[in-house]
Amino acid sequence: MSAVTGAVRVAPPGNPIIRSIRDSLVVAKRNLIRMSRIPEMVIFGVIQPVMFVVLFSYVFGGSMTVGGTTDPAVYREFLMAGIFAQTVTFATAGAGAGIADDMHKGLIDRFRSLPMARGAVLTGRTLADLVQTALTLAVLAVVALLVGWRTHTSIGEVLGAFGLLLLLGYAFTWVGALIGLSVRTPEAATSGGLIWLFPVTFISNAFVDSSRMTPWLRHVADWNPFSATVQASRELFGNPGVSQSDAWPMQHPVWASLIYSVLIIVIFRTLSVRKYRSATA
Repeated sequence: MSAVTGAVRVAPPGNPIIRSIRDSLVVAKRNLIRMSRIPEMVIFGVIQPVMFVVLFSYVFGGSMTVGGTTDPAVYREFLMAGIFAQTVTFATAGAGAGIADDMHKGLIDRFRSLPMARGAVLTGRTLADLVQTALTLAVLAVVALLVGWRTHTSIGEVLGAFGLLLLLGYAFTWVGALIGLSVRTPEAATSGGLIWLFPVTFISNAFVDSSRMTPWLRHVADWNPFSATVQASRELFGNPGVSQSDAWPMQHPVWASLIYSVLIIVIFRTLSVRKYRSATA
């Protein structure tokens, strides 16, 4: 019998779905351990949204009109859903940069030599980013309470709002994954992950009432997936800012948020895994 030369990637026996979940959790654990050893990643991720809360609340709060009033306290409650949504979506840049860094250092090639599910590398990375986003969101919620934000609904509805926010954040990390696989350096992934987020977050109902925009811009904002999650969160939190738009996402924001997020996950996960396979073939 001749000896086998070279490494052969042989999948272990067992249910492929169970194996994929297990491999994804192993990769997620690896990334969480790495994050815990670099605490500045989490610290800097918290500082930025806190700065947005303070700046928008105290610098712009007195000049913004919500529901016919310029009361800064009303604007702070209106604002927080937008800041929460912005925070979870800006995690996209970190996800893209992390994957690009792994590709650049050759870590992905080492993963390829192991008998593991191909999609597990990306799924594990996005799950780890989701945990980091959840921690950031928890800290931000405490800061929001300190500056005067309050909810006016049941605990179940509040948790539902945070669930929708995290689902949107997870969906956008798959966009970041595709960007990270499509560029050559982590720096390019960071820039590419942020440049398109600014129009998505600012052409929305996150910081101002979309009814105050010009008609064509208002339609863009009302059908923006980001706006749907912001509006759903406001309704579930019981915060001011009920939309007067006739657009379907603004009339049914919870369902629109769920549909948008699931579609983004399905589309960009498929594209990311395909790109991963072609990039490492």
